[in-house]
Amino acid sequence: MVLLVKCKPTSPGRRHVVKVVNSELHKGKPYGPLLKKLSKSGGRNNNGRITTRHIGGGHKQHYRLVDFKRSKDDIPAVVERLEYDPNRSANIALILYKDGERRYILAPKGLKKGDSIQSGVHAPIRNGNCLPMLYIPVGTTVHNIEMKPG
Repeated sequence: MVLLVKCKPTSPGRRHVVKVVNSELHKGKPYGPLLKKLSKSGGRNNNGRITTRHIGGGHKQHYRLVDFKRSKDDIPAVVERLEYDPNRSANIALILYKDGERRYILAPKGLKKGDSIQSGVHAPIRNGNCLPMLYIPVGTTVHNIEMKPG
């Protein structure tokens, strides 16, 4: 369940701070084989000179390899866990396919641990399933649509 928690106004900067607390997110480390190192430039070019001021610092991050294609058609998968992704505003879900492969996908609203999902032409109209636009009925809520197909 997602909660919004107000912070105490201990300083002017904290006066209007609201934190999002999601108890369903995984508290451990992310799945290692789907991580890539994310290097930061700190506003410097290839010569090491500052070309963009005021950039730098921040916490070290790893890029999560998210499957946007959902190319494993007609193979059912189960949501193992929901995770926080520091590189985007959406949460991600680690899914385990029936053949043993794990992938990250963008987690739609309402997806929970243990839900069964599927992609392809024959997938039912359910939260988390991936279908071609041709097979989605008019009025169905959708998410994660690409601007240019392919």
